[in-house]
Amino acid sequence: MKTTVYSLSPYEKPFLEKQNKNGIELNYRKEKLSKETVSLAEGSEAVSIFTNDDASAEVLEELKKTGIKYITTRSMGVDHIDLEKTKDLGIKVANVPHYSPHSVAEHSLSLMLALNRKLIPASRKIQDYNFRLNGLVGFDMHNKTVGMLGAGEIGAVSAKILHGFGCKLMIYDVKKDQDLIEKYDAKYVELEELCKNSDIITIHAPLTKDTKHLINKENISLMKEGVMIINTARGAICKTEDLIEGLKNGKIGSLGLDVYEYEKDLFFEDHSTDLIQDDLFVRLIGFKNVLITAHQAFLTNEALKENIEATLKNLESWSNAKEAKNEVE
Repeated sequence: MKTTVYSLSPYEKPFLEKQNKNGIELNYRKEKLSKETVSLAEGSEAVSIFTNDDASAEVLEELKKTGIKYITTRSMGVDHIDLEKTKDLGIKVANVPHYSPHSVAEHSLSLMLALNRKLIPASRKIQDYNFRLNGLVGFDMHNKTVGMLGAGEIGAVSAKILHGFGCKLMIYDVKKDQDLIEKYDAKYVELEELCKNSDIITIHAPLTKDTKHLINKENISLMKEGVMIINTARGAICKTEDLIEGLKNGKIGSLGLDVYEYEKDLFFEDHSTDLIQDDLFVRLIGFKNVLITAHQAFLTNEALKENIEATLKNLESWSNAKEAKNEVE
């Protein structure tokens, strides 16, 4: 089965080549999937895409015309794919629902610790031979209340790590995990209670119509003064304008983001010589208490290996006229 791999990053190719043991013909493309790049998939039966590729209804119609029957996304989330349209067109879709939840959980903790202990400004001081400790006071993680928005696989690993720090855990989720209650003394609460009582809020929820802009002006107003917010899930769970307002008025004491609401035209590309047109992003990085990484929480050897392995298995199943294990409705 010939497959066009869109948004290929240099670090993915070695994993694809090493693990492609059943002869899937791969057409590597660094370009993102869009209406303008659909033609690159001509001659393929399947495409492999990533989170910032455009699999909207309009693009899907063009893919169908080129003969695409299958889409496998190298991500857990499928919010970038119009699933109603794929169903109408008869295009099968599969994702990678499980791959190293430790990678994202550990990255979220890295953001917490780096912000709390002022590691970035501390490093900059040392580079300037300034060894004074002014402005570098942090706090003990021990005994702090951490509110978790979402507690699936990644959230469960995060809960285990946070419990190890001696944190108190509050969880807002539609499903209760009894193990988290019994093992880590986690308390399931409503969103209002979580916002009011958390010293740190960390987001591990999928992006849905119910979670979009869950972190907004109203909910931020309920939070403690100086709250820390960490988002390694999906950018649009936070309303960016309201985050900026919270940073300006001091309600948000620090902010760690691995995802950004409008990252599609920024992340995974080199814009070092460009004039950035996204005013909101420019405002965000201007705050000294904001730490942003470019959607790299998943980026570990273990996660890449598991991700590519699952992607190839999806393609192999379809190639053998079988249903892929990870097909989504």
